Amino acid sequence: MKMGGSMLRTATIERVTKETRIKLSLKIDGSGNANICTSVPFLDHMLNLFSRHGLFDLDIEACGDIDIDFHHTVEDIGIVLGEAFKQALGEKKGIRRYGQATVPMDETLASVAVDISGRPYLVYHVNLPKVKIGEFDVELAREFFQAFTNNCALNLHINVMYGDNVHHIIEACFKAFARALDSASQLDPRVEGVMSTKGVL
Repeated sequence: MKMGGSMLRTATIERVTKETRIKLSLKIDGSGNANICTSVPFLDHMLNLFSRHGLFDLDIEACGDIDIDFHHTVEDIGIVLGEAFKQALGEKKGIRRYGQATVPMDETLASVAVDISGRPYLVYHVNLPKVKIGEFDVELAREFFQAFTNNCALNLHINVMYGDNVHHIIEACFKAFARALDSASQLDPRVEGVMSTKGVL
């Protein structure tokens, strides 16, 4: 299928382990429609925000060993979502490659920069006390972003300049990530091949 002279950028992935079962569908050039059920309510909230602010269409069904804790489910969803973006981007021809966004959330300001480089590296300057939001361990936000980074093979920098409310801090990170990734993954008609002097990303 083609859209606007280019391939429709979508991916559908199923991942089954002894710890989790995940089915995910992604459309990069979407309108922000989401149907998400991960059994982790706070993560559902963050992924709905991610879909809306990145204008990605995203369907996720996930179940895991949440009776132990949320770690495996959150990390594995990061793995699958990263894989989906990597698959949907294909050879990355015509994409801008770089994107950045700074998002305020009341007293919080978060900045995210993305390079869809093929080289995974996460910089995560987010100072959070080791607390929970409901039943969600806030340290799992980093696990999600690390899993996404490794499996999408991108360079991701997340910096929170200031903030007090832990919910606001994580929400601002997800919104800024969505907007930065949207910008980096957009097709630019001026870009011939890939945005690299090497000729490959």
